[in-house]
Amino acid sequence: MSTDESSRFVRLRVELVLEINDSGKLTSAALDRIDGDGSLHDDERGHARTSVSSDAAEALAYLVDPVDVVREVPGVELTQASWSSEQIDYDPESREWALDGDGDEDDD
Repeated sequence: MSTDESSRFVRLRVELVLEINDSGKLTSAALDRIDGDGSLHDDERGHARTSVSSDAAEALAYLVDPVDVVREVPGVELTQASWSSEQIDYDPESREWALDGDGDEDDD
């Protein structure tokens, strides 16, 4: 692949930390999305319902689709996408979560 061809591709990395303040609403919305998804087979639907009912991160993953971020962006075509969600220990005061770097810097 030439440099001109490869320069057409851009990797967009987005990291979000969300605070779940009403897990019941989150789970309910995810279950509604699953129940309304006509592409799921009954066994898949059952597995999905169990997953989102027991894990808020799974519920969030069913509701947030990063593909939607670029769907309406003019002049681009999505080539590849992947995402995941997980529960984390979050301390907003920790340098690990600083937005200006990777959090691995030592204080001098």
